[in-house]
Amino acid sequence: MSKTSFTLAPELKRDCIELADWPLCKVLLLNDSQYPWFVLVPRIAGLKEIIDLTEQQQITYLHESAKLSHLLMEVFNPDKLNVAALGNMVPQLHIHHIARFKTDIAWPAPVWGKFPSVPYTNEQIEQLKAHF
Repeated sequence: MSKTSFTLAPELKRDCIELADWPLCKVLLLNDSQYPWFVLVPRIAGLKEIIDLTEQQQITYLHESAKLSHLLMEVFNPDKLNVAALGNMVPQLHIHHIARFKTDIAWPAPVWGKFPSVPYTNEQIEQLKAHF
């Protein structure tokens, strides 16, 4: 892990809207209104894998992931909740939390690269921020 200060990966900064800072993670919303797609990014420089976190940080991450997952289930009531840390395109550790519906345009396939993004309106963003 790097000792430099945390900065959000340029791709995440470009593609996401910052919603909140929790004790460990920055909570982001992917700016594609076709899917409720959130991203947790631990605010520690140099992380690539969950195992790069200390044991205590892993526990905190798990609690924050569960908190976000419960929030998505409560707010969106999806058919399925997908949680994944991939990082092939963006190596900075970030964990996707996507509420999926049998009626969404990509179902049952993965959402990545299927359709062009449809950005959120300012009103939609403000409504989502109210939950954080």
